Amino acid sequence: MPRSTTTERMKRLELITARLKSDEALTVAGLSEEFGVSSRTLSRDIQILRDQGLPVEADRGRGGGIRLHSSWGIGRVNFSYSEAIDLLVSLAIAEQMKSPFFMAELAPIRRKLLASFSPRLKNDISDIKSRIRVGEAASPMVLSAFSAPAQTVVEELHQAFVTRHLLEISYRSIEGRTTQRLIEPHYLLLHSPVWYVLAFDHLRGSIRTFRCDRIEAAQLQDQRFKVIGIEQFDETLKNLDVIGP
Repeated sequence: MPRSTTTERMKRLELITARLKSDEALTVAGLSEEFGVSSRTLSRDIQILRDQGLPVEADRGRGGGIRLHSSWGIGRVNFSYSEAIDLLVSLAIAEQMKSPFFMAELAPIRRKLLASFSPRLKNDISDIKSRIRVGEAASPMVLSAFSAPAQTVVEELHQAFVTRHLLEISYRSIEGRTTQRLIEPHYLLLHSPVWYVLAFDHLRGSIRTFRCDRIEAAQLQDQRFKVIGIEQFDETLKNLDVIGP
């Protein structure tokens, strides 16, 4: 048989992985015939998958069965920097909400995840967690005018909050008037399902609270800011569900 090109092998590895994860009854001989390669080539492919961390088990012999180990989905998972932060912060928020269902193991899960992270990432996660607050469920009056914010707005706000960058937003007030604001997103507050941004507003030159679902557009800025103490937002938080900024 002719030798496979690198592209062909990569494509074949992807297909073999997909077949293994489908839980079908598979054999070396059957997959060799399906992909038009020798049993030796297929065995080398399986070894590559093992080297990449996929726990493939194979019975001895040319026609031996192959499968994923029964615990393959519980092994090590590699997260990107942003994924790790999002996951740990989400777990922290879920813990603060104190839901009685499906939440019993959150604390040990969080500890296990943190144990595998670098000191720098742990510090970053701790800082971000300290800037997120969870309150009571939103009032009926707030819910009556609530709609989920646009995904593009969420992504820009997320980036600005995590990296401490200024954010330019188009904001619709409770009266329906839209203004352009330049804000420093210091804290996030959840009155489920409504999120608020506790920010310094450069247009007003003072502390303001913004409902995320009233942010119509957002654009990340180059300038960074230094986080101020949460106590500076106490006054604006008192009437949060009664009036908008």
